[in-house]
Amino acid sequence: MSKSPRRPLAVYLERQNLIMLALGFSSGLPFMLVANTLGYWLRDEGTSLKAIGFITWVGFAYTFKFLWAPIIDRTSVPLLAKLGRRRSWMILMQVLIGVGLATMGTVGPSHGLVTLGILALVVAFSSATQDVTIDAWRIETARNPEELGVMTSSYTFGYRGALLASEAVILLVATRIGWNSSYVVYGALMAVGITACLLAAEPLSQSALATGAVRTSSLNRLVDSIINPFVIFFRTHGTNAFLMLLAISLFQLPNFVMGPMTNPLYHDIGLTKDTVGAVRGSFGLVAVFAGVATGGFLVLKLGRIGALMVGGSAQILGTIAYAILPYAHDPVTFAAIMAADNFGISMAGVTLVTYMSSLTTLGYTATQYALLSSVYTVFGKLLKGFSGTVVEGLAAHVGLMEAYALFFAGAGLIGIPAILLFLLLASQRRQRAL
Repeated sequence: MSKSPRRPLAVYLERQNLIMLALGFSSGLPFMLVANTLGYWLRDEGTSLKAIGFITWVGFAYTFKFLWAPIIDRTSVPLLAKLGRRRSWMILMQVLIGVGLATMGTVGPSHGLVTLGILALVVAFSSATQDVTIDAWRIETARNPEELGVMTSSYTFGYRGALLASEAVILLVATRIGWNSSYVVYGALMAVGITACLLAAEPLSQSALATGAVRTSSLNRLVDSIINPFVIFFRTHGTNAFLMLLAISLFQLPNFVMGPMTNPLYHDIGLTKDTVGAVRGSFGLVAVFAGVATGGFLVLKLGRIGALMVGGSAQILGTIAYAILPYAHDPVTFAAIMAADNFGISMAGVTLVTYMSSLTTLGYTATQYALLSSVYTVFGKLLKGFSGTVVEGLAAHVGLMEAYALFFAGAGLIGIPAILLFLLLASQRRQRAL
């Protein structure tokens, strides 16, 4: 890549980074539509907090994607094989997501939570599979660590932009055309990802791997695709591999656990969807991009683990700040709290994605990254399902607003163990360097 003075800005306008931006948008769009935004819709329909919490378990599809990632690493979709291994899976999943979201909008809660939950699960499964292919495409397309960092940043901008669209803009849209029609519109927005996929080039490493795979036996290919990614990961990182996986699994607990209850909180304290959407689209948007940029800067200045500790601390403080909202929810306080939370989550997200990407091995990218991204979600996905039960249980003793405050304070504090584990990893790295 050029090291001219134009590089810091011009690099983001390069073809692969613009494609990465669009693919990041495609990856992020369905995530909230089967999670927190769906919870807002359900709360508007009078659904209990307990049910809202439990329906978030459709997100376990993201947690277990490593189970089918070996198939993605070694096969193409038969009818779309001409697109290449990565792109064939990518475009199939994008179509399924678009159709699934549109069907959710057509059916809605009026047909029962079970039907809506099944459709949400289909979207979540397709979205998780899309993430496997996009993550692999990103890592395999980058020619060096510098390009990987830029592509990760482009992906994160797109992903965070999609989260903003599916958390903020959709509230403004739903106020005017209703939740059902909004989901149909957002299903159509998957055309952004489909277009990017068609414009993308298949990674050269995948073409080479596909050619080599023909010469190996079926048994060898099975071992290579399913067993070797895990064997190589633990062989590469040794005993620290378990410590890394544990730290990763705890890192974003505050974000996961608090998530299902933020929108019900806004509903219950009387904030309108227009107010929430406007704040998310202004203060929230600025905070997201500032957090992404700061996260990338911290990786360069502090290294991956140092950046993780700073990002994780900001995430904890942003979550705890929500404990103030039940008592002071004027627009200025609300905007400040949302900005702090978005800044911390975005910073933490960039540092974690960069760290996990650095741990993968070429040739097993999809499976290893799927393993890492599954590990970081497993505890959070499990605990977030009980979030509504916790708030309702506390409310029975201290009242609903006090229950919300205690819940968000506790959700922030459970992020501390991850910070301590990364401190331990940093200490061990320094000792090995001596």
